[in-house]
Amino acid sequence: MKKIMFNDQYGLTQAVLEGRKTQTRRIAYQEPFKYNCNSGFYTEGKDKGKLTINDGNEIVAKSTYKIGEVVAVAQRYEDIPMEPSIRTILCKHPGWNNKMFVTSKTMPHQIKIINIRVQRLQDISTDDCMDEGIFRSHIDGIDDAYSYDATDDSFAKKRWYRTPIEAYKMLSCKLHLHWDSNPLVFVYDFVLVK
Repeated sequence: MKKIMFNDQYGLTQAVLEGRKTQTRRIAYQEPFKYNCNSGFYTEGKDKGKLTINDGNEIVAKSTYKIGEVVAVAQRYEDIPMEPSIRTILCKHPGWNNKMFVTSKTMPHQIKIINIRVQRLQDISTDDCMDEGIFRSHIDGIDDAYSYDATDDSFAKKRWYRTPIEAYKMLSCKLHLHWDSNPLVFVYDFVLVK
């Protein structure tokens, strides 16, 4: 089983575990000189899961995940409830503080990939922003306010935006997706299965 990591600094792993985040974008291809190229994504056949450009003449990337695949949600061992005897052993493991080093089979939560598509980063819809974990709140004097930061910081410290797309644009920049270069991204829709 593969694993997938979500950013904890902005509460994205928690958003997945709460069911608020059901979509993620990962850079598929980013080369400025091919910005206006035609692109496609094979959903069947021998090239299934591959991204092509220039009307299918050049395969440039392959999706990390497949539709129907179950993937472990990476968490630091420190954040996972476990027996004290196991905690004593794992507290010396590099995965205790860094989920890059955890194994997928030890993760208590998994997601199932239910759809994959390719699009330019800036083509995200308002609904997709909400599926990415952007959340809405009401602030005095403002009908709707949107934020990407779901951490436990105080309400006043959060950055609020007028639209979900503005909030997602700021999140994508913080996650190094390079909004302004508008790369091709794989869009993974998923459901929490455990």
